[in-house]
Amino acid sequence: MDFNQCIKERRSIRNFTSQKVEHEKLERIIELARFSPSWKNSQTVRYIFVEDEQLKDKIANECVSGFVNNSNTIKKAPLLVVIATIKSRCGYERDGSFTTSKGDGWEMFDAGIATQTFCLASHSENLGTVVMGIFDEEKLGEAISLPENQKVSAIIALGYPTEPVNTPKRKEVSELITYK
Repeated sequence: MDFNQCIKERRSIRNFTSQKVEHEKLERIIELARFSPSWKNSQTVRYIFVEDEQLKDKIANECVSGFVNNSNTIKKAPLLVVIATIKSRCGYERDGSFTTSKGDGWEMFDAGIATQTFCLASHSENLGTVVMGIFDEEKLGEAISLPENQKVSAIIALGYPTEPVNTPKRKEVSELITYK
């Protein structure tokens, strides 16, 4: 798939077939996502793949803060990806102090870059994704037995789309840039 096409055609997908996602595809996706830039090359993003139906149901029913749309999407997806980061590395110096006024905000910045790379790589494998941010981080961490030194940044439903999704209207380039 052409690079420009991949960016322009990737959309949030909320309806999936029941087909399982092959582990070989997941490994090819991570092969690309691992090249995402990160704070001082800290590479703190981790990917937890949830395939177990009972665990996905538990997450859908107990860990999305009652947000029905996320619950329904998780139940339809053959795979849920939990994006986690290692705590207290991005934006920090070795002595534990922050390097910039952004504090630990770099953790989410790095997770966002890696998540976008993951979604684009997934699209290039003909898989659909939707990033979900409404969840109870503590309950989700407990449900997946997240290591103590990590925290959840986002969750992604992943699978084969049931149908193509139309491109929503995009702002014109002139509306997005400012020259000074």
